[in-house]
Amino acid sequence: MLDTPSDPLSSVVTLLKPAVSISKMVEAGGQWLVERHDMASPFYCAMVEGQCRLHITGRDPVTLRAGDFVLIPHLQGFTMSSEVPPPPHVPRVPLETGPGRFRLGVSEAPVDVRALVGHCSFDTPASDLLVSLLPDMIHVSGQSRLTGLVPVIHEETRADRPGRGMILERLLEVLLIEALRSGPAATLPPGLLRGLSDPKLAGALQRIHAEAGSALSVSDMARAAGMSRSGFFERFRKQVGRAPMEYATDWRMAVAKTLLRHGGLTNAEIALKVGYGSASAFGLAFTRHEGVSPGAFANKKQLRLPRVPL
Repeated sequence: MLDTPSDPLSSVVTLLKPAVSISKMVEAGGQWLVERHDMASPFYCAMVEGQCRLHITGRDPVTLRAGDFVLIPHLQGFTMSSEVPPPPHVPRVPLETGPGRFRLGVSEAPVDVRALVGHCSFDTPASDLLVSLLPDMIHVSGQSRLTGLVPVIHEETRADRPGRGMILERLLEVLLIEALRSGPAATLPPGLLRGLSDPKLAGALQRIHAEAGSALSVSDMARAAGMSRSGFFERFRKQVGRAPMEYATDWRMAVAKTLLRHGGLTNAEIALKVGYGSASAFGLAFTRHEGVSPGAFANKKQLRLPRVPL
């Protein structure tokens, strides 16, 4: 049986089920560049020393400095380089200098950049939908609680101790929540964090996540927020990026997909947990939303993301 926290941000992160794929210390000196495309991997990086350039596909380049942390929940491709990148003909193969340690750049050059880099996976059938609720990039500076978590994760990945899997999962959950709540939500694009920062909408989002099986209406949520129905609808759509009942349906389907893949419940039982009065009503809604029936979805094999090289 699925049991998610009622807090919207915690419930999304819990449903994502983050798992470490790779954690590594990257050291670099001189001119260097590493480039990857079509990765489909959540990515995070904590700068320990020095600075470098990070160019995420589809975004303007940013400079990362010591004390910076960056999180990309769905990384498709990136280029990371020294401030002055090397000429095109320079070899770019990283040198593995030890377990979880890699060297970039000319080996004779002194190391002037150190960064802890991690790739993880989201072990949930609803990852695309859930990731769409989050910012496409978080970049913060001077967050010691956040940057302090990354070395702990790196150390735990290197050790073979009892409880390692559970500890890493919990550490990643904390890392994601800390990262997502670390920056000013007002500067982020429309999404869950923008909505939660709005006092008029936070209660509605809390109710959607806590009461997926209850009857929800825009009118009820607007009354609870002390707003007119039309005013609430427009404010929700502007801040969250989708209409209230569209958001509620998306969340219900994320929960339903997880329950279906988890197994152990009938469609009628799942229907009640996600706000539908019967298995047939749930089946029609699920098929319309996902393009396949609940039974066909449940029988699909979950495809895990491949391990990501440096």
